[in-house]
Amino acid sequence: MQRKNVVSSNLKSVGYDEDSNILEIEFLSGGIYQYFNVPHNVHAGLMNASSHGTYFDRSVKKAGFKYKRLR
Repeated sequence: MQRKNVVSSNLKSVGYDEDSNILEIEFLSGGIYQYFNVPHNVHAGLMNASSHGTYFDRSVKKAGFKYKRLR
């Protein structure tokens, strides 16, 4: 999955697969995670947020999406 770099103190890059609704996050710490069944509007909100890290924490991490660590 291709990811786009973002300017954030926590996130390095963000990818999204519209066919499977998988959101992929690469953290500055090196970890890569995939979050499942993430609606397109959540991905769009993340990419347009003034703070990607805050939006991710509130709308993805604390929203309880199932995830898998890739690295």
